[in-house]
This record gives sequence, C-alpha cells and structure tokens, in this order.
Amino acid sequence: MIKNVVFDLGNVLISFKPSEYLSKNNYPPSRRNIILSDIFGSPEWLLLDDGKITTREAIESIALKSSLKSEEIARIFNERTRIFYSLDYNARILPGLKKQGFKLFYISNFPADIFDEVKSDYDFFEYFDGGIISGEVKCSKPDKEIFRIFFEKYNLVPEECFYIDDTEKNVIAAESFGMKGFFTSGSSDISKDLFKILSVSIF
Repeated sequence: MIKNVVFDLGNVLISFKPSEYLSKNNYPPSRRNIILSDIFGSPEWLLLDDGKITTREAIESIALKSSLKSEEIARIFNERTRIFYSLDYNARILPGLKKQGFKLFYISNFPADIFDEVKSDYDFFEYFDGGIISGEVKCSKPDKEIFRIFFEKYNLVPEECFYIDDTEKNVIAAESFGMKGFFTSGSSDISKDLFKILSVSIF
C-alpha cells in the first residue's frame, strides 16, 4: 500500500530550463550554446550538485577551460534562481494528496548554496513532511546511496513509497529499492496520471 509520495523537484515541481531562460533574455545563439555546454553541461555543475565543490571553485575551474570570462560565469551563477519557476499544475496536487492522507517528501539533485533561497520562494514546501537534496548529503541521483540515506533518515519502507522524477535513470534507481516509480518526461501536468496510478481524487 502506498503511504508516501516522493517528488523530484527540478522539472517536476519547479521548472529549470536554462536554454529557455537564455533565449528569452536575448542571449545570442552562439553565446547561449557556450553557456549551456561550459556551465550547465560541465563536470563542475555535477560536482556542485554533489556538494563536492563551492560555487567559487566551480567558477574558477570553468573559467580555466572556457572562452567565457570568470565575470560572465559568475553572473550566470548569480542568476540561477531566476531560471526557476513553479510548475503550478503539478504543485497544486500537493494539498490534495495531503488531504488523502499521504505523507509527502522530496529527493532532488540540488546545490546546497541556493536551496534555502529557493525553498523560501515557494509556498508548496509547507506541504512536505521532509526531504533531502544532493548538495547536503554529498551524493546525487541516480547513485543509490541518496535513496538509502533518505529511507534511513525518515524510517520509510520503500514498497510504501511512490516516486516521481523527470529522469528515467533516477526512476530506475528508485525502483531497484522497491519503490513504485513514475517517469514524467517533464510534464507540467501530472495530475491525471497520478489519479490513475494512486486511485485517489486529488482535487
């Protein structure tokens, strides 16, 4: 029996699409591609998620390899929270799930240095019973360790958890523990799917 619903954050409850943001803010295509590859596609970006390096260290390391100047790299890092926005159709299911008696959690790959700011920006975090981010526990999905830490911290039974993520390999990692997984493909409205899977009235 499913008792807990566990959410990824990025592109499940909070949109994070750097390409879209750069395009809307009139970055030239050639510059946009460099930023996407050298910053958001960099090993340093993953290390930030893992909590293995600081933002300053990431900027300095990227600057050594990129045609981007360190000042521009730092500016992009400072704009990270502006890239986020709430996926309201997904977030609106949270109070309904709570009313149905489910406990709500999150497991997300997220750098620790901006998480508190992001968390304070979105009221839907009030519905969560807990959660962990990769930057705090020093490992990220799909590493199975982050799931082990999660189950241990909240004393949860994997078979009683339903996990939602927009990355298929993360869903596979969750299912390997016995969780029931759902791959969203980044959908901005998963309410109908959850209604079918959980057999509950969400609204």
